[in-house]
Amino acid sequence: MKKLVDITGSSVTIGIPLGTYDPGRGADMAAHAVDILGDSLVGLAIGNEPNGYTVKDVPSGAVRGKGWNKDKYVKQLEAYAKAIHAKRPDAPIIGPDVYDGAWMEAFASSGVKHKKAISQHWYQLYECDSAQVPGRGPQAANLIDPLAKKAAKKNLGIGKSKADAADLPLWLEETGPTSCPGTNDTSLTNASALWAADYTLYAATLGVERMAMHSMLGACNGGAPMSLICDPADHGDRSNAFQVRPNMLGLRLLVPSLGGEFTKTSVSGGGNMSAYTVVKDDGKTLVTTVINANDAASVGGNPVTLSVPSEFSVSSASQVFGESNDVKSATQVVPANPLTDDVPFSGDGAGASASAGASPSGGSSSPQATGGMGDDGKLRIDLAGSSMTVFVMSKRE
Repeated sequence: MKKLVDITGSSVTIGIPLGTYDPGRGADMAAHAVDILGDSLVGLAIGNEPNGYTVKDVPSGAVRGKGWNKDKYVKQLEAYAKAIHAKRPDAPIIGPDVYDGAWMEAFASSGVKHKKAISQHWYQLYECDSAQVPGRGPQAANLIDPLAKKAAKKNLGIGKSKADAADLPLWLEETGPTSCPGTNDTSLTNASALWAADYTLYAATLGVERMAMHSMLGACNGGAPMSLICDPADHGDRSNAFQVRPNMLGLRLLVPSLGGEFTKTSVSGGGNMSAYTVVKDDGKTLVTTVINANDAASVGGNPVTLSVPSEFSVSSASQVFGESNDVKSATQVVPANPLTDDVPFSGDGAGASASAGASPSGGSSSPQATGGMGDDGKLRIDLAGSSMTVFVMSKRE
């Protein structure tokens, strides 16, 4: 792990097992993690989803008796933290790695020193027996339905309110498109790429400081269905290569937004579309991400007008897209390139037009035969349905 961290510049959180109660062993593991990873280690989580330690329908999941509750959790949590800090006094502790807000309060009010963050677990589609659309069942259409954002706002808001009350940041330490087993079909769809990008940016606007998508280095066929990457070797075997899944392709396009601060972006018209803008490089760069979740199989594309602030011009654009929202393992990538002079724009043609403003300005535009940057400071362009497009804008010297 240390080699990987050094190569990628990553930061790490590690779970210290609590299922078998052994503070001494947990402290030993934590001490090795601190010594090896150094400043790259940003948090130690004591226990994984301790509120579920009496669940019997999970194989070997009932690791505590009937009397297990928040108070007993806190006692064991504090014992582990005390043992860890006896070995490494400054070790950062996060928790409780649950969805339940009451357990977050229990962690926050505990006597644990050096609390670093409230850590929450939550999955977008969790009603495994539901086939309702729109709903929270494991159907691809539910990932990109507007109801998904309402659910995210409500449920992540639980963690954010508890974190704010404790004066700690909120880290979403385990999340993904669905917590339901055997949902490869949903995870492999192009919709999962659009969802991954939209959900990540939306969660960040809600105040989530750190997010970890549930993944593993397992087989593509038979491994964790929601994993961002997978091993193409047969289940049980290993290879020296990995494949990326659609949700990873969506997340990769967020890289230009790293290090930025959100600024106001408004979207009007266009159906199922959303947009986010960040400002970075001391105000010299704007990055606008537009997610067009209208199904390409139905609408083809949507004419979009992007209002670019004065003194800025579009330096590059990149995109991920699919022939439809439901197409599986067929998400494609258009790498960052400058816009051509003959950008297509159909105005009021084949789809509902939309406008996305990187500033409070915006509004719809009159149609024109060709697109591109106009003298009015607006970029007119057709954006394919079932796509995510990233525009990088640079301030003119």
